[in-house]
Amino acid sequence: MNPATNRLLLVSRVSVLLVVCAALSICVSRCAAQDNSPATRRTQSADPSAAPSLSPGQPSGADTGSAQVVARDSTLKLGVGDLVEMTVYNVPELATKMRVTSDGDLYLPLISRVHVAGLTIEEAQDLIEARLSTEHYLKDPHVSLFVSEYASEGASILGEVVKPGVYPVLGQQRLLDLISIAGGLTEKAGHSIIVTHRSDPDKPVTLPFTPNLAEKPEENIQILPGDTIYVHKADIAYVIGDVARPSGFLMDRGTLTVMQAVALAGGTNRSAKLDGSRIIRTGPDGVTETSVKLKQILQAKIPDITLQPNDVLVVPSSGGKVLAGRALEAAIQTATLVSVAAF
Repeated sequence: MNPATNRLLLVSRVSVLLVVCAALSICVSRCAAQDNSPATRRTQSADPSAAPSLSPGQPSGADTGSAQVVARDSTLKLGVGDLVEMTVYNVPELATKMRVTSDGDLYLPLISRVHVAGLTIEEAQDLIEARLSTEHYLKDPHVSLFVSEYASEGASILGEVVKPGVYPVLGQQRLLDLISIAGGLTEKAGHSIIVTHRSDPDKPVTLPFTPNLAEKPEENIQILPGDTIYVHKADIAYVIGDVARPSGFLMDRGTLTVMQAVALAGGTNRSAKLDGSRIIRTGPDGVTETSVKLKQILQAKIPDITLQPNDVLVVPSSGGKVLAGRALEAAIQTATLVSVAAF
């Protein structure tokens, strides 16, 4: 074999090796691109094991609200009002975000209406892929769906929480879990929570809620999709009259006594007529007035009195003490003037 032939064989072998190396490089690049594609990252981020946990009272660094991003749960089914994001691998033009209509449909690019109500995420993905393929829009499409808000699988939490709204119920959720996701209780929250189950709306459950579930773990009941949680505002009792700080005070522990209310009001003034105090109460029979021996209560000679919501404790002024105080003030002023004149 002459030298020219040898050179031709060598060049052809090198060319084949270069082609093989180029093909391998392209395959590796495509695999890496697929792993880092938006659809792949979206699917990975939807893995429940990668979902961030929410601790009680967590602020809205991840803004919860009614449109909270949730992890995918294969047992949940799509329903009316759910907010769904769709991506198609390698076809960014088809990426869209829409809600399930009242008819249970999604209106998607190219294929128009697709009925998804009652389907799981995987079932809806397969249906959309089949439509794209059978209608010859795409060859072997890969569709990823991500539910940003499960409106049909959520529970409503209202009243005295930081962020009232509808929150998804994923897995075994309990009362404290939902309160935590809603940002926790406000300062005005009382100790009464009403839970209405969708399965039995005529029999709401009233709970004397306490944050310390170690004492009463039975109050941390399970919450199911469609349930409604209402956190009542704490009741208020009022103290007016001859006290340091007349105001209304929250009955945040469920009860408030006369002595506690006076203490919250900063105590009585010197001119107060303690035994002339009274409680004004509005009830089914109208307005009633009950006398209170405040001096004896403060001296622990008689039992304290428990106030009811919206009670008004009136501490009047003593006319004699007011006159005596004014007379003493006038005497001090006169003595001051005399002493100045003497100089």
